[in-house]
Amino acid sequence: MASTDARESSVDSNGGPMSAGVGGPTRADVGVRTLRNDRWWIQPLTTFTVFFAFIVYATFRAFYGKDYHSEPYLSPFYSPCLTDECGDAADFGTPFGGFPLSAALIILIFPLGFRMTCYYYRKAYYRAFWLSPPACAVAEPHKSYSGETKFPLILQNMHRWFWFAAVVVGVILTYDVFLAFGATQEEKLAGDGGVHMGLGTLLMIINVVFIWAYTLGCHSCRHIMGGRLRHFSKHPVRYKLWGWVSKLNGHHARYAWLSLFSVALVDLYVWGLAAGWWSDPRFF
Repeated sequence: MASTDARESSVDSNGGPMSAGVGGPTRADVGVRTLRNDRWWIQPLTTFTVFFAFIVYATFRAFYGKDYHSEPYLSPFYSPCLTDECGDAADFGTPFGGFPLSAALIILIFPLGFRMTCYYYRKAYYRAFWLSPPACAVAEPHKSYSGETKFPLILQNMHRWFWFAAVVVGVILTYDVFLAFGATQEEKLAGDGGVHMGLGTLLMIINVVFIWAYTLGCHSCRHIMGGRLRHFSKHPVRYKLWGWVSKLNGHHARYAWLSLFSVALVDLYVWGLAAGWWSDPRFF
């Protein structure tokens, strides 16, 4: 009889183990899913809608394989362009010359891996897509919880390594901004070979600023700058860098969203230029 009671007490009302999920012994014994009476579902729904729209757009553009270069602009989805299909956009050569698929599929794995393993993005899409949990003080529908200790979520620990790749991508996108100030062949033939400053240049500047703010505000970057130090006083340079990164880290979620929008906007703008939908207003 005692063993039966012990076995029953180790299982919650939903049939899940009491040591995990919302039925854990440290959780409040609340009979309803939540006592919140506000519209708590708006934020996860908005996150789901925006993320899903970006995923659809980015996936389409990654496999589209054309209209990603309009001199002097290159879409960030395809930078650096490393295949034979890149033409004048291959500023770093064509080491993947015979690659049969879209050139974007070679490079996008690195910024995508960085964002997918990002601490903020993990919180956002865990709540919006997996409802784990959907919001604060709202019970999740799952009967058990293993955290990030099993495959595939254990791969989230690769975030710090993806950060180094993201820094390289940021440097390349910054180089693209400098190239965006160069005159086009048409402008050179017209005798106007000076500095080119168009709307596309401005959008690329804004995008790279948001990209760097997001990358340098990363939690892993903050740890690299000042982590595992016993005495900040003995490392004044790292302490100063840690302070700067900490300020960016305080707005990490904001820059995560802004950089997501800006990178899609620049790609859309270059796509429109390459497809002939609009022209690039030139400021000087």
